[in-house]
Amino acid sequence: MKQIVLFSIFLFIVISSEAQNAQVWNNKQCAVVLTYDDALDVHLDNAIPLLDSLNLKGTFYIIGSSEVLQKRMNEWRLTAKNGHELGNHTFFHPCDSRRPGLTFVTPETDLSKYTLDRAVNEILVTNTLLKAIDGKESRSFAYPCGDTMIGDSLFYRSLMKEFPGARGVGAAMKTIDEVKLDNIDCYMINMHSAEYMINLVKQATLSHTLLVFLFHGVGGGHNINVALNEHSKLLHYLKDNEKDIWIAPMVEVAEHIRDYQENLK
Repeated sequence: MKQIVLFSIFLFIVISSEAQNAQVWNNKQCAVVLTYDDALDVHLDNAIPLLDSLNLKGTFYIIGSSEVLQKRMNEWRLTAKNGHELGNHTFFHPCDSRRPGLTFVTPETDLSKYTLDRAVNEILVTNTLLKAIDGKESRSFAYPCGDTMIGDSLFYRSLMKEFPGARGVGAAMKTIDEVKLDNIDCYMINMHSAEYMINLVKQATLSHTLLVFLFHGVGGGHNINVALNEHSKLLHYLKDNEKDIWIAPMVEVAEHIRDYQENLK
């Protein structure tokens, strides 16, 4: 009898914990954020029309010096007006050339040659530019190439008051109390199938965690790419399961996590 009572108490605690975890994501089972890097033509031509047709909102991490931003600024302005986030992806997309595989980095965009002040100032300039486009005070940040260091300094440390959160490139799903807002995990998609992506969503739903997708090309436009039909299948799955999944731009999710974590202190 005593064992039955103890087991019942344990089961009640587990169920209560599960129910509590399921409530933290805007009363949904999990949160999913769709992020798109580098301000590409295919985002305006392929990704945004599909998102808008399904009334789903994403985050587009903008490089301030992007030609696509300059040439199609009115379309980016409309993108923000329709509820998508224009996130900060720095002005020149600097990456650390000392890491393998970054042959595209030029001497002018080599983060290892930057000073801390230069990195911070270029990011702040990009914030000013994006505010001039969308009029918004708050937006999130994404590290180019996932690089976080200049010398032995975390350059984002000087920017923490400027953003509710910063997306990195590490792949993991975290509960709301585990998320590190200075380096939010994500899953980079490169020719992955819809089945793979949908299975990630199912895992997040079961574990009540945050799942962030990182896209570059959508139907082309970048050497890191997702096929149009696979991207479409994922978005339709998310739409069909909206009752269980909170799908929102990164800025909204990061602000929600920040407020939740501050209340825990």
